[in-house]
Amino acid sequence: MPLDPTDFPVVVQVAFFIFGLLEDNWDGMSGSYLGKKWGNIEFLFKLYKIEEPRTMLYILKMYEGIVVAQRAEEAAKRRKADERKSSAGGGKNFTHNVKG
Repeated sequence: MPLDPTDFPVVVQVAFFIFGLLEDNWDGMSGSYLGKKWGNIEFLFKLYKIEEPRTMLYILKMYEGIVVAQRAEEAAKRRKADERKSSAGGGKNFTHNVKG
């Protein structure tokens, strides 16, 4: 059974909230997920009056590592499925009877 965000301590719940406010960073060429853009993290810490920014940043970076690894794994599975689909009968084989 998947965990619910309320199963975690309040500091982790706040980290999930702040993580959701950060902008995603995608590679334009490959479409790969690169993580979050961290440029406005200080602003968010001040806005939400985070008392221990070092601890919060540690939690956020740990969570980002998990998310990036999960998305990379999903992308690899999709890529392998596409490769199997294209190599295993994906194209049509035509036979031509040429008499000459």
